[in-house]
Amino acid sequence: MMMKKSWKKALTLLVVSSLTALALVGCGSSSSTDNKTTSDTGTKKTDTVSSATLDAIKKRDKLIAGVKFDTNLFGLKDPATGKVNGFDIDIAKALAKDILGDENKIEFKEVTSKTRIPMLDKGDIDVIIATMTINEERKKQVNFSDVYFKAGQSLLVKQGSPIKTVDDLKGKKVLAVKGATSVKNVKEKSPGVEVLEFDNYAEAFTALKSGKGDALTTDNAILMGMSQQDSSYVLTGGLFTDEPYGIASKHGEDEFTKYLNTFLKKINDNGDYAKIYKQWFKEDPKK
Repeated sequence: MMMKKSWKKALTLLVVSSLTALALVGCGSSSSTDNKTTSDTGTKKTDTVSSATLDAIKKRDKLIAGVKFDTNLFGLKDPATGKVNGFDIDIAKALAKDILGDENKIEFKEVTSKTRIPMLDKGDIDVIIATMTINEERKKQVNFSDVYFKAGQSLLVKQGSPIKTVDDLKGKKVLAVKGATSVKNVKEKSPGVEVLEFDNYAEAFTALKSGKGDALTTDNAILMGMSQQDSSYVLTGGLFTDEPYGIASKHGEDEFTKYLNTFLKKINDNGDYAKIYKQWFKEDPKK
């Protein structure tokens, strides 16, 4: 009888021990699963802090920037080397470095004032960094970053020209570029003025030098570059508009726009912007 009771007691202890072990294993599995779920969820949250544009850039490991090839000081292609140089080019390189860690992970595609928004819409480029003025009409088509350069519209004339201000344009031919805000502005400032439009700044400047017009109008910084190329042409008329430049990206890509604004603040704070500015304009940025 004692042996039978001992055997039953031993069997009971064995069952209890087994059930306890299973319960502990079960708890351990549940804890492990919970940790994994938390970890996965955390990872997903991190991944969602992105944008379609930023994701595409990182996936291809290259930024594609729409820039000018014909605008001295901002984006000008050297026919001898095939390289494009300028202020906008260096800003674009700094952006590539910020996103991908290497300023050389970038492709430059030529845009003009007329082609840049269609190219962005088609997905041919990720950003427009091409002397693009921020205005309300364009905000309906693209997202703009904060202002990264402040310019103003002016006039370029041959030395000795009687044109001194925008008021002197009456009865004159003025040259401009298609798609630029300068066309509308000069017509508003000088009603009735005849404006001849060209596809790019190189064509417009060549036309001015060949006598097809009396003045060329666009942003002062662009005209400064032309004057540097040929000192017989000078700026006149002061500034008759405000032309704040922004980096344009696809309309509705608000997260990417926030990224661009953070990038611009960063290069302002660390001094990189001032270095780039001084390299091209030989002075410190205006506060």
